[in-house]
Amino acid sequence: MSLEESIKGRGALVGIIGLGYVGLPLAVEAAGAGFRVIGLERDAGKRKKLARGELFYEGMDGERMARLLGEDMLRITGDSQDLLPCEVVCICVPTPLSRTRDPDLGFVRMSARQIEGLLREGVKPKLVIVESTSYPGTTREVVRPILEANGMRPCADFHLAYSPERVDPGNARWTIANTPKLVGGMNGCCTALAEAFYAGFVQETVRVSSPEVAEMAKVLENIFRGVNIALVNELWMLCERMGLDVWEVIDAAATKPFGFMPFWPGPGLGGHCIPVDPFYLAWKAREYDFQTEFIELAGKINVNMPYFVSGLVARRINEAGKSLKGARVLVSGVAYKPDVGDTRETPAAKLMELLREGGADVIYHDPFVPVFTVGETTLRSVELIDDTLSGCDCVVIVTAHSGVDYELIARSGVPILDTRNVLHNHGVSPGHGTTTD
Repeated sequence: MSLEESIKGRGALVGIIGLGYVGLPLAVEAAGAGFRVIGLERDAGKRKKLARGELFYEGMDGERMARLLGEDMLRITGDSQDLLPCEVVCICVPTPLSRTRDPDLGFVRMSARQIEGLLREGVKPKLVIVESTSYPGTTREVVRPILEANGMRPCADFHLAYSPERVDPGNARWTIANTPKLVGGMNGCCTALAEAFYAGFVQETVRVSSPEVAEMAKVLENIFRGVNIALVNELWMLCERMGLDVWEVIDAAATKPFGFMPFWPGPGLGGHCIPVDPFYLAWKAREYDFQTEFIELAGKINVNMPYFVSGLVARRINEAGKSLKGARVLVSGVAYKPDVGDTRETPAAKLMELLREGGADVIYHDPFVPVFTVGETTLRSVELIDDTLSGCDCVVIVTAHSGVDYELIARSGVPILDTRNVLHNHGVSPGHGTTTD
């Protein structure tokens, strides 16, 4: 049976390297479609929770995952050799930035080396798909040479494609199943095989001419948001000086039925993609003697937002006749987006660090994040009650979780810095000292 027939008949064994926010939902979707899936996870503690069905992410069906584990359609392992019989292997590992904000492809390289060790003479040709977000050229220039190290030939002994993840944790409307999937292979055969795999559980696949196009498209998707958010963040800083409500300004502009799309300011960007991708592309562009000045400027503006917000907090406290030093500040929400427990790249971390450096006693409330680390200090979410609020000198709303009692915050009389305009959006009347700028 050919690799294509095996994939289309759901007989192909699928390996997923990395069971995080991208890999685990992908593993569950593929297993739910009839593929037997082996998930490779290097974290032993995480493996145990996953194998017991105790760990899953926002928007995932925990009961479905437990059922697939029980039926042995999904298996968790820490040994890359368990992927030896897999005919399809997907790389779904993190692609963070280094301390100097350069691309760190260490996890991708490690995954490629693990797969290279599985490519042996006589073993069925494998389809390798990279899903991790990176700069254009990663699949061809980084992954392919590693896979070729033992003499294997691309498109003959193995097939290679790139298909960027488009996972939005907690989004009930757009899931893996109904979000169009970009696919770009090293050649037409590689692309067709990757399309055949995803067609088993994705409603629509979109073929592009190369891995580089798919990689650039993924980066563009996130840079588009990052640049527009930077625009309104800069506008927020200007409106603050001019005494204008930036949210009212954006609401007014959004009444135009054409040529405008509203984006909203905030205390900084979070999640893996939007804060990271601009720097990946800027780094790659320098190889071509090109400076992505517009994109880099947007990144700088967004990185600066926690500093701007910390200054607003200090000013609000000062306006109440107190000093930031010795003040107690309650941060409402530390996850990077509403109604999830994901704290990757959350701006709350930097904001809280800056406030602590200024001498503030910082506490937080987040129903989705019971424990949160700031620097070397581990904090626990406090209960949002009158006694907690009465001991605070300022409340900073960083994440607009829908289940938070904003009415309680508003009537506390404590100065409030609402960085998400959440009080207005929830129809809460601002209390004394409240501001949304």
